[in-house]
Parts: sequence; C-alpha cells; structure tokens
Amino acid sequence: MSELLALLPGYLTAHLQLTLLALLLSIGVSVPLGIAATRLVWLEQPSLALAGVIQTVPSLALLAVMVPVLAALDLQSIGFLPAIVGLTLYGVLPVLRNTVIGIRGVDPALTEAARGVGMTPRQQLLMVELPLAMPVVVGGVRTATVWVVGIATLSTPVGATSLGNYIFSGLQTRNYASVIVGCIAAAGLAMLLDGLVRAIEVGLARRRRGRLVAALAAVVLLYGYAGATLAAPLLGDRERPIVIGTKSFTEQYVLGAVITGWIEHETSRPTSLLQSLGSLVAFDALDAGEIDVYVDYTGTLWANEMGRGDVRAGRAETLRGVREFLEVDHGMTLAATLGFENTYALAVRAADAERLDLRTIGDLVPHAPRLAIGADVEFFARPEWPAVRDTYGLDFREQRAMDASLMYQAAATNEVDVISAYTTDGRIAAYDLRVLEDDRGAIPPYDAILLAGARLAREAPDVLDALARLGGAIDADRMRALNLRVDERGEDPGTVGASLVRELAGRAPAAHRNAPPTRPGAP
Repeated sequence: MSELLALLPGYLTAHLQLTLLALLLSIGVSVPLGIAATRLVWLEQPSLALAGVIQTVPSLALLAVMVPVLAALDLQSIGFLPAIVGLTLYGVLPVLRNTVIGIRGVDPALTEAARGVGMTPRQQLLMVELPLAMPVVVGGVRTATVWVVGIATLSTPVGATSLGNYIFSGLQTRNYASVIVGCIAAAGLAMLLDGLVRAIEVGLARRRRGRLVAALAAVVLLYGYAGATLAAPLLGDRERPIVIGTKSFTEQYVLGAVITGWIEHETSRPTSLLQSLGSLVAFDALDAGEIDVYVDYTGTLWANEMGRGDVRAGRAETLRGVREFLEVDHGMTLAATLGFENTYALAVRAADAERLDLRTIGDLVPHAPRLAIGADVEFFARPEWPAVRDTYGLDFREQRAMDASLMYQAAATNEVDVISAYTTDGRIAAYDLRVLEDDRGAIPPYDAILLAGARLAREAPDVLDALARLGGAIDADRMRALNLRVDERGEDPGTVGASLVRELAGRAPAAHRNAPPTRPGAP
C-alpha cells in the first residue's frame, strides 16, 4: 500500500490538471456558444444536436479517436493534448444546454423592462440575463465537472497520466488495492470540485457573498497549483528523460520496470515510464518521438503495422521483415531481441484436456460446436483468429470478447471453455490450464523485441548500447516466472522488474557504461 500511496501525489496532480483545463475550455466554448444560440434562432438546434452526438460516443472511443486525428494534423498525438481535446468535447453539452435554458428562462417582463429603460443588448445580457441565468449555468458546470473527473480516468490508454493509471494497471495485475485507491481518489476529487461549484451556485442564488468569495478563492488556488505544476517542466533547463512506454498487461509492466532500471543503471540517464498505452498508440507514439523505447512482438507488428496476411511466415523471416520495416519505413531501431516468444495460444482447463483427450488445436474440432471460446478484446478482430479458425475448421458455439485480465478466471469458473492465452502468462499454471499445440502453424511467431525511436540513435547511442546488452537476457521460463510473481503472488511489477535488473547487473556490471556503442539495431 505504501508504494501505491507514493504514486498518489503525481497521479492526482496530473488528474487535476486534465480536469481543470478541460472544464475551463468547455466553459469557454459553451457559454459564448449558448449566448449566440439564444440570439440566432437557427444556431440553437444544430449546436445542441452536435454536442449531443459527441456525448453519445463512448468516452474511451472519443479519446482514442483523438490520437489519429491529431497525428494527421502533425500535433502531439498522445499524452496531454488528445486527452484535453476529448475531455473538453465531453464537457460541452451540459454547460451549453444549461446556458441556453438559463437565458431562455429569464422572465420576458424583465428583459422588456431593461429595454424600456434604454439598456443596449450588451447591457441587457450582462446586467440582467446572465446574472439571472447564472445559477442554471453553474448547475451545468457541476454536471460537467463530475463527468470530466470520471472520464479523465480513461486518459491512461492514450498516454496521459491520471488516476486511471491505478485502475488500468490494477485490473491487469489483479491488484485490487490499486483499483480501490484510484476509484476513491477520483471520487474524492469529484466531490471536492463539485462541492466548490455547488458553493458558488448557492452563493450566487442566495447572495451569500462570503461563501461565494471563499469558493472562488479555493478554485483560483487549485487553478494556480495546476497551472504552476503544468508549466514547471517547461521552465526548467532539464535533460529530457528517456521515455519508456508499456502496453496494458502484466508482462509489459514488468518489462517497463526492467528497461527503466537497466537504462538508469547502465547510463545514469533520467527515465520516465508511460504505462498502459494501447497497442497502436504505443507504436504511433514511438514513431512520433513521444516515447523512446518499448517492447513489442514481431507477430503484432507483422499483422497490425505491416498488414501482412501471411501469418504463417517463419520466425526468422518475420524477424527479418520486421527489422527492415522498422528501419526503412519508420527510422526505428530494433535494439534487441529479448530471448522469448509470447505468442497467442488456445488453452483449455487441464481436466477437460484429459477428459476429451485434447493435445492439439486440431483435437478441438469435433468438440467445438459444444464449447464457448473467450478472448481478449482484440483477438477476434486480428488476422490470427481467422487464420486459426479457417486452418482448423473451428466452429465454436459462442465467442465472447473480454478484458484480458478476466479471461483466465472465466475459463477457471466454466464461463468459457477455451481461451486465447498468452504463452508466457503465469496464470496458465496458476489456473491449471493446458496450452494446445498449434500443430499446423496457424499462429505467427511473437518474439519480444525492444524498439527504439530515432532520437536514441541520434542523441543517446549509449542507451542503444545498453539496450543491446539485453539481447537474449530473458527466456520464456524466466518471463513466465516473473509474470506469475505479479499475477498470482500479488507482487508489484516495479519490484519484480527491479529484482531482474539487479540480477542482470550482477552478471554484467556497470563497467560497460563507458564502452563504445555497438552498431544500432544489433540484438
């Protein structure tokens, strides 16, 4: 728990920055647009309809869409900017709608009286309509505040640090204390901000000047803190850290800790860890120079990034093709091949394997019409699934997509009968599952490789040299044991990764630090 709480100040500050800036931008867009909609009759319905359509888009999808859109505009495509744009759009509807309702709800007799005493339209708006509508507008801000605080937790997969880091990593590693800390912190922040906006609303409606001033002062202080902490990294003349990215599952968290610790040990350079990125987001971030290194898998790049449908390519051919693709098409470096594969595999309960005599995927064919298969959320949309299905002629009774952290438990509790397991996942042994042999070679190889961006080759060849020394350092059994320590024993991925760094450093001491760099790309 102490390790989780140590992360709280950073995560909470980042979450506060996202929330406050998104709310400020939402209000800045919505209030003027709402005022204009009450003056231009034709504008009201289209503006409210557009805001309503945005609101119907699932929040995680809206944030994810920001990544390719901003990349197409040559803007920062991961991290703070896509999160801010998505959160701002989500906060527009309640403020816009309440602004229109509040102004429309002003008694016509009052507006007529204002005109009668010679007020200009501007004076009428500022001195009559907006003051009377303000409690309703502030009510919309309260709704937007709670929405934005909650949705900001979904910013983690697009690379923005938030309290969602607790939730995403906790769900993947079954660290429910992490999930609880993230949820409680997000709820507390929502209650605090909602309470401040409520105090402003009451102060305006009941003319309680003291309460209004105190609430506004607290809001100003929070904005001041958020602004200062947001600007601080931009003002100092600090060396940019080496940014390590990870995807959102146990193995990636462990390897992220290994790479972070290894770079710091071997080069003494500062590092920054950006966790729980989506698979495509991680590659795009490396390509854009927003992260410097992360672990990917040859089969993932072969199918997703290269668009190769020939999933039966051999291991050497796949590795060679991936290396060429990275260097020629993207200027990236394949810094090291770590020494293990983590490939997709079909797994069943050991008891069922014995009962039905299942040894290979082909053995499933006569039983598949009576069985349900569960997989992670992307498996059924990847090329591997139709390749396996068509190669073996599998026709399951039911297909169920779910979060990867849940599918092993679903198999153990008989919710599904077959799952798309990962071969280095420690939960295979923990849940007494049996991996079926892919005897017809339908699934491509998935060698774990270290990808490095162009900046490292240009500015930090010593880091590439250090990464190259990780080549072949981790075999499948070792990786499976490391994953098991997190998934089954509940150890922190950072602690597990640090233990491997100490072991590797003991074999290859830091005398390498001043050694001349090897050829970039040598595994």
